[in-house]
Amino acid sequence: MYELDESKYLYLLFLLPILAAIFLYVEFWKRKKQREFGDLELVKKLSPEKSNFKPALKFGVLLLGISMLILGLVNPKIGTKVEKVKREGIDIVFAIDVSKSMLCEDIAPNRLEKSKQVVSQIINNLGSDRIGIIAYAGSAFPVLPITTDYNVAKMFLQSMTPDMVSSQGSNLDEAIKLSGKYFEGSPNTSKLMIMITDGEDHSEGAESAAEEAKKIGMKIITIGVGTTAGGPIPNKKNGVIESFHRDKSTGEVVVTKLRPEALEAIAKAAKGGYINGNNTKEAVSFIKKSLNNIEKTEFDATEVASFQAQFQWFLGIGFFLLLLDVFLLERKTKWVQKLNLFNEKKKD
Repeated sequence: MYELDESKYLYLLFLLPILAAIFLYVEFWKRKKQREFGDLELVKKLSPEKSNFKPALKFGVLLLGISMLILGLVNPKIGTKVEKVKREGIDIVFAIDVSKSMLCEDIAPNRLEKSKQVVSQIINNLGSDRIGIIAYAGSAFPVLPITTDYNVAKMFLQSMTPDMVSSQGSNLDEAIKLSGKYFEGSPNTSKLMIMITDGEDHSEGAESAAEEAKKIGMKIITIGVGTTAGGPIPNKKNGVIESFHRDKSTGEVVVTKLRPEALEAIAKAAKGGYINGNNTKEAVSFIKKSLNNIEKTEFDATEVASFQAQFQWFLGIGFFLLLLDVFLLERKTKWVQKLNLFNEKKKD
């Protein structure tokens, strides 16, 4: 087994045929000029030590040396053995509020983008934990099933918008119930739901849903984004604010506020914790401490191939060939001439 550490450098190999074409053109040009100068046989007699084979040999050594250096940059790795690696961690579901109120810009750039920043930083600090993502507003929507692929998770995270969920509002209990379903296939693993929201709840029963979650061993950590002073919800077109969201019955501009008391109550019901997420560093630090206090579960052992870098061999051979090319002369080699490998007759 093998793998290429920096396969992007393989494109440099396309330089080799270009160099070869240049070499052939130069040789053709030399022959043409020699014919213009005089008879080729006469030119050979004027430069008897000049070898017709050595230039091609030197260029071949040069190309081979450059090839080795490029392969050294690619850094081929050879798998030497396969070993089982045990992984320990917990299952985490991120429930992210994507309701219209999350577009409020009382924190920069807005509540939803701030939520994405916090979640992304949390993921960056995870070890071997498995994660899933759900989005919710008036209803909950599965975005990513439980996985260990953090890059894919962050890709899905950045694509989340209020348009993902058709029904607006904030239904916290639906988010909690859907998170619980994520853990149904892993009854023995430690379970954690991290809810990121402004705490505005247009449903009833979020606390009772949290208590039900506690019964299946699921803890809930809530992260609040926004300010208690609140702000309006902008309606934008091409990034420009055209108006603010208004209440349909009164016509007044809606002011959305952070509701920390609701989030604290949910976290308490599920034996979790609450943190204000406006300061990303503090929120990530709080989550790290909380994860350290949760018992890790051993996942299925996976087989991993151990690869060893081989770049040093290619670089060594490459530099040796380049050094050899420097010492190779374009004149004929005396001892090779004496061997007379091709049974050439000596002229009087």
